[in-house]
Amino acid sequence: MIRINELSLPLDHSADELRQAILKRLDISDADLLNFTVFKRSYDARKKNSVILFIYIIDLDVRDEAAVLSRFADDHNVRPAPDTNYYSVGQAPADLSERPLVVGFGPCGLFAALLLAQMGFKPIVLERGKDVRARTKDTWALWRKKVLTPESNVQFGEGGAGLFSDGKLYSQIKDPKFYARKVVHEFVRAGAPDEIMYVSKPHIGTFRLTGVVAAMREEIIALGGEVRFESKVTDLQINDGQLEGVVLASGETIRSRHVVLALGHSSRDTFRMLHRQGVFMEAKPFAVGFRIEHPQGLIDQARLGKYAGHPELGAADYKLVHHAKNGRAVYSFCMCPGGTVVAATSEPERVVTNGMSQYSRNERNANAGIVVGINPEQDFPGGPLAGVEFQERLESLAYELGGSDYCAPAQLVGDFIRGVPSSELGEVEPSYKPGIRLGDLAPSLPAYAIEAIREALPAFGKQIRGFDRADAVLTGIETRTSSPLRITRDNETLQSLNLKGLYPAGEGAGYAGGILSAGVDGIKVAEALAKSMLAELSH
Repeated sequence: MIRINELSLPLDHSADELRQAILKRLDISDADLLNFTVFKRSYDARKKNSVILFIYIIDLDVRDEAAVLSRFADDHNVRPAPDTNYYSVGQAPADLSERPLVVGFGPCGLFAALLLAQMGFKPIVLERGKDVRARTKDTWALWRKKVLTPESNVQFGEGGAGLFSDGKLYSQIKDPKFYARKVVHEFVRAGAPDEIMYVSKPHIGTFRLTGVVAAMREEIIALGGEVRFESKVTDLQINDGQLEGVVLASGETIRSRHVVLALGHSSRDTFRMLHRQGVFMEAKPFAVGFRIEHPQGLIDQARLGKYAGHPELGAADYKLVHHAKNGRAVYSFCMCPGGTVVAATSEPERVVTNGMSQYSRNERNANAGIVVGINPEQDFPGGPLAGVEFQERLESLAYELGGSDYCAPAQLVGDFIRGVPSSELGEVEPSYKPGIRLGDLAPSLPAYAIEAIREALPAFGKQIRGFDRADAVLTGIETRTSSPLRITRDNETLQSLNLKGLYPAGEGAGYAGGILSAGVDGIKVAEALAKSMLAELSH
């Protein structure tokens, strides 16, 4: 198979024009092109008023492949295509006596369980929250009625925190074995749109993702796995440095010497239990800030120019970074085109925000986190749980500033930059539910973060015209950008440094950030666990 890189065509090209471009690029006849697939399609809109083209990576089969490749020996854009297929590391014996456990059923736990099931290990999944449909009802109860269910919300339940997001499936992780391809392929098999296999920034959207996750759960069960909801792990059974099993809130003990710990970044009570049990962990950097909202049309115009609104391009996104004078990095995070700002707390009397989009991305506003990087040594010195405590203090304060009823504190960008409280909205209508209370956001974050964001917003306005418009809305606060700690693991076995049989994985353990990287980490850990179990069986 041959791969062509950097094949450019107009936005409105036909399917036949793509085929003709391939023939022209390789200088072959139509009969010589046996088949082709689009591996990736992207576009470059950095110069918004110049011509925007689709840029393709194409994988194809031709007659006499060796002869074609020899003619392009000096052309780095025509090369043999890499093998992106997934190959299993092994298969469990039919009489396997021990079943591995997977704690957590977000993207990482989902793929760890799916891979283990596909290899015949019949995993048992333990999820503290509810199934996806019941969880959705509980989440809407907070947004519409200000009723929080601590074990069933944006953070906890089937699908994890990624379920109520944009369903974004892109990442900058190194992926030499093409595990990300496996993740996306499994999503498509479960009902996600085919285009996520090749568009440069694929997304599924929340409503579609709920059905996809449920279908994947059914495959795990069909392969002999088991998924238990409302099954919170509250303790570990340990014997001389070896994990022997877990204890549930119900009092039930489930024995297993191989446990994938796929916690979300909000599993604070579980972090504390692990710390009490002596599991090695360490504080790590994360970021805090606000959600910012603009009219989506403003972002489309600024990013796409005359192509704004083009149906092939959809709602535009952005990625921004500013290095402030006080040494802080301010950057956009989890940008949601045509989406909404959502209440994302999992704990009573705390306020947390996040962003969400549907597949259509057709809501009136664009939103993104505008966050400031913080680190343990400088900002929250102490033990491994110091970052958790830092988050909790900020979220409790945001709850008070919002009126102590799960409304969020908010301020207009112009007022925030000038340092005066807001009392009245402009044209930008905030989307956060249960609602916002205008005022002064300065008390909600440390002074260094406020100073850095005030400096960054006008700088971002020079990159995206209108970004610092006076009536854009800032909603507080964004604290759960990533896990505040890392449950450190061995680089080769992927087991805990000091507890054999425990496989920390995904975002909560500090090894992923987002759906795709969490899914990839789930695959890696499933493989490591499978190899360990198979090695034990061979002795």
